[in-house]
Amino acid sequence: MSKALRLLPLYTLWALMLSCKSGSDPVIVPTNLVLTANVATDGTGVVTFKATADNATYYTFDFGDGLSSTPLQSESGAVAHGYTAGGTYVVKVTANTSATAFISTTKDVTVSLGITVPTTGYVSADNYPGKSLVWSDEFSSATINASNWTFEKGDGCPNCGWGNNELEYYTDQNAIIQDGNLIIKAKKENVGGKAYTSTRMITKDKVSIQYGRIDIRAVLPRGQGIWPALWMLGDNIGTVGWPACGEIDIMEMIGGGGRENTVYGTVHWNQGGHASYGKSKTLATGTFADEFHVYSLEWTDTKITWLIDDVEYASVNVTSSLSAFNKSFFFIINLAVGGNWPGNPDSSTTFPQYLIVDYVRVFK
Repeated sequence: MSKALRLLPLYTLWALMLSCKSGSDPVIVPTNLVLTANVATDGTGVVTFKATADNATYYTFDFGDGLSSTPLQSESGAVAHGYTAGGTYVVKVTANTSATAFISTTKDVTVSLGITVPTTGYVSADNYPGKSLVWSDEFSSATINASNWTFEKGDGCPNCGWGNNELEYYTDQNAIIQDGNLIIKAKKENVGGKAYTSTRMITKDKVSIQYGRIDIRAVLPRGQGIWPALWMLGDNIGTVGWPACGEIDIMEMIGGGGRENTVYGTVHWNQGGHASYGKSKTLATGTFADEFHVYSLEWTDTKITWLIDDVEYASVNVTSSLSAFNKSFFFIINLAVGGNWPGNPDSSTTFPQYLIVDYVRVFK
């Protein structure tokens, strides 16, 4: 080293070294920044974000709701944020290689607290010629009407699995009223020794129907092993048992395997043993989970007819040996998980799943 360099102060040598280094190593700024957002459909307000960019070493998120003065940093670019109010938020993400080398982008994210209910679908008439509305539940109150409905709880034991090897445990915590709709939620959670929970509601000893037109407007869930049902049982089930009491299935659907476009209408009775009759209806396009449809029953002392969106698809004569259907029945609304008919959920089944009912109406 020359005498002149030796005489330079150490801080001057350090500055010279930095100057040489900055000139040979240009600053690398991230490129190709992409931000995606997945809004939860269960009404929790949780949004999962994923940011990716070339050359980024970390990401900084501002969720746009003003709840945190310090933006959240993430090396992976994958974060989740829970919003406490519905609305549209401008989310900003910055991809950094250093504090001074970065790029940013924004994304509008719309969050709805509560379950997303379809706004489209069929609506049935408010009245019919020669008939009057004799009973309905429009689900317009703040809570489920206890004068109409009773919750059946548990796993059905001693008739465990409700006679069908179902996997759910029924509670009164899986049903709510939201915006004039009854919403039943099937969840994956361990309660009562079962891996799933849901709700089963009945009108037994509160509302009974014999004959008339029944309209139920509903959106169905989807997924392998999911089994919603809108149905009826004879009031005398406690004395004669099933199937002698009679069963009228206004609508059943079994999910998975592309089956969400088909529903079933069936009756069960006793004729020297269990007897049944039923048919199905398949949509030309889409599924019954896409929007509202109206599941109807025309029931007289001689005939039961099933309709979807006012179009008949099945009927059965209920005279003579089918006399079980010439007396009063009560309603059941439930969302089962698993069982002999649909099979059990698998890795393709997502939870929670929802059965949404807008109204139940009876005309005579």
